[in-house]
This record gives sequence, structure tokens and C-alpha cells, in this order.
Amino acid sequence: MGVRKFSVTAAVTASVAAGLLSVGSPAQASPGDCPSLYVVAVPGTWETSTAPDKQVGPGMLADVTNRLGGKNIRSDYVTYAATAFPWEGDVYGASRKQATDNARGMLEAMQARCGNTRFGIIGYSQGADAAGDLANEIGTGTSSIRPEKVAAVGLLSDPKRSPADVLIGPWVPGGGAGGARPGGFGWISDRTVTFCAPGDLYCSTENDDFVTRMAGFAATNSDPGSSDSSNYVPEAGAIWNDLLGAGGIPTLQQQLSETANDQRIDQLAQFYGSGAHQNYQGYTVDGAGNTPTRWLAGWLRDKA
Repeated sequence: MGVRKFSVTAAVTASVAAGLLSVGSPAQASPGDCPSLYVVAVPGTWETSTAPDKQVGPGMLADVTNRLGGKNIRSDYVTYAATAFPWEGDVYGASRKQATDNARGMLEAMQARCGNTRFGIIGYSQGADAAGDLANEIGTGTSSIRPEKVAAVGLLSDPKRSPADVLIGPWVPGGGAGGARPGGFGWISDRTVTFCAPGDLYCSTENDDFVTRMAGFAATNSDPGSSDSSNYVPEAGAIWNDLLGAGGIPTLQQQLSETANDQRIDQLAQFYGSGAHQNYQGYTVDGAGNTPTRWLAGWLRDKA
């Protein structure tokens, strides 16, 4: 039974991980070369790549950026590994950090060139994890990007969604499988929104599902040498404190029982079969019938 428990927990970790540049010249640009709004888009796992021989097609965020026409808005995509497993070259934690670093570099370059340009930051899945981490840096004052420069942040299927985040669309239980970011979005909380499709376990894990929460934490921190270690202890502490409040180790043992493992396998099978993680162009979030991607595009246009 011990081997079976380990294998199921490892499978959950792998499942969470799977879901889950060019820098311009610092010289000042003329006002005519500077957009009113500069949108940096961070694709999800396997939607981009740093491998020169790998061809990738338009990802989820294309339905947002394709609707941002107009000379006052410029949108650029972040290129990064977008991998999840060791055999792909970069584990999830290292890949996500690369995305965050590259997105930050793109904003720094634009900030240096165009003093009046404001920023939009959007991300999907692993890209939402990275974009949300960057927004956390900016909002809590630990980034080189000035908070007043940020006009909007939109996250689709954020693996670190907090129940306190501004959710657009139908209510979903729990939070992201990776655990909430300590400090939230700070000074830019009023400009940051999140979307989570009903049934998407990456951004909607029940608070009392400690096996999945631990697996999500392990996935998002799968490369401590490259990950943001300053948040590591608070994130782990939050899960541990919740577990203690729910009964401690005996509760975790119950969730690792053979019956519970079988139920979790069935739940994961239903999740992947449902397509909920890919449904951000398929459900409505307001009375006008907007999907998450359409709503986000309209919101960004209004910010330009």
C-alpha cells in the first residue's frame, strides 16, 4: 500500500505541474513610438518554447491579444521554456521563474523607453502563475516596475489563486493548487482580476484537499534553486496550519487511504475529460455573454 500511496501522490504532483525575449533598448523613444498601453502576455505550459526546433501555435491568450487592435495598444508575448517535467529540460519551478524574469525584463525596457506608457500583464495557466508572481512583486514593492505604471493584470487559471482575489465570473470553491501568494497583489489589487472555470482543479482546489495542495506546492516549487524562495516558507506554513486545524496527520493519512486514492484518480480522470482547463473561451462571466478572454480584451481596451 505504501508504494501505491506514493505513486498516486506523485501522479497528482505531475498532473498539477503539467497544467501548470527580446529586451528593447533603454534609450528614450519619441512619444509617437510609445503606446498608451503595453500588454505583456505570458502563455501557458507548452504554448511557447525556447527550443529553436519546436513549433508552437497560438495559445489561449491569442483570443485576447487579437482583439486589442489600435495604434494605442501594443502586445508582446513572453518566450520561455513553458515546460513542466525534468525530461523536458526545465522543471516547472525553473520554467515559471524564467517566464517571470523575461516578462519583468520586457516591462523594464518599456519603462525605460516610454515614460508615459502604462502596462497590462496577462497570463494563462503556468503563464498566470508567472504573471501573478510578477504582479505580486510589483504590488508589494519589491520590483523595479513602478506600481503606478500598471493599469491591469488579468490571470486565467492561476495555480496560486487566492479566495481573496477579485474573481470575474461564477464562484468556484477553494483556491489554486499551488497555494496563495503571501502579500497578495498589494498596491495593484484594485487592478488585478482572475478567472477560474468551474471544475478547473488548477485554480479551484478544495481547501481541505491536502494531498492535492501539497502536490501543487511541490510542483510550483519544484526547483528551489531557481524559484522565489522568500515565499517558500510562508506558503508551506499556510498548508501545514490548515492541516493542523483539520485534524493533522490523521487527516492526511485518511486522504492517502486506498479508497481516497481511488476517488482522487477518478476525479483527475473526470477533470481531464471535462476540458475545464481549456474552457476560457467557452463559458460566460457577465450578463452581456462575454467569455473570460473577450471580457479581458474589452477591459484592456478600456485601459488604453
